Amino acid sequence: MKSNKNFYSSLVDKLKKSPILFDDFLDILSRHKEKFFDNPELEFELLLSNGFPIDIEDDKVFLKTTKTKISEQTFCIVDIETNGGHVNKGHQIIEIGAVKYKDGEILDSFESLVYAKDIPEYIQGVTNITPSMLEDAPLLKKVLEEFKIFLEDDVFVAHDIKFDYNFISNSLEKCNLGKLHNRKLCTIDLARRTIKAEKYGLKSLKEVLQIDIDNHHRAYSDALSTTYILKEAIKHLDDNVVTVEDLITYSKNAKPVMPRMKVNHGRKEEKQKVEK
Repeated sequence: MKSNKNFYSSLVDKLKKSPILFDDFLDILSRHKEKFFDNPELEFELLLSNGFPIDIEDDKVFLKTTKTKISEQTFCIVDIETNGGHVNKGHQIIEIGAVKYKDGEILDSFESLVYAKDIPEYIQGVTNITPSMLEDAPLLKKVLEEFKIFLEDDVFVAHDIKFDYNFISNSLEKCNLGKLHNRKLCTIDLARRTIKAEKYGLKSLKEVLQIDIDNHHRAYSDALSTTYILKEAIKHLDDNVVTVEDLITYSKNAKPVMPRMKVNHGRKEEKQKVEK
């Protein structure tokens, strides 16, 4: 898994610098130790089906997000509820919600409960999702198949990207549906660089931005709230943030608008806590 991650990260880094001749790109894929297909052209098609945003122009492969302006990009804002924190421990998605967003407009939405046998009581308390609500819900594999078609190669956005993106990708892999190679953007990171707030959890930012959406800790409602956070954050970008790759880099590396907590009584206070 680690080598896969390093391979695709290095591939993105190469493409961010410049397009790669198609034949050279196929050669890179053929030399990948953990490739799925022996045929590099099939491996190329697999990348496309798994959301890797590449295209070919003048016989060169380029990363679309290096050329696409922010206003021209479709973002897919996603949130999930789960019955635990680890796919490899048998936990699964119990609800998924997503919003397609582009240049200030909501284009489409996706929402589904997912069948599961068990939901711990504390998760029922947080989400208000009960086992009886899931009795007639579709199976995980069917929901993931539909979600992956919905996602396409859009930029995957979430408020806590590491959890949502990895959980969905690992779930897809467990269901033999591939994995995710979409470019991704965390609205916690982006909000830290664009919105002044004492805390950057979803609930706190909803209060700061006066986002009046109920059903906190339900997937579609939280995805919709995150969409409005993204919309607000984009308003406050520096002028030199033009392309989608500029935006992703900015979200990770730009100076936060609020300082981190400082040392107090000889001990470092916790960094501003993030509540999902």
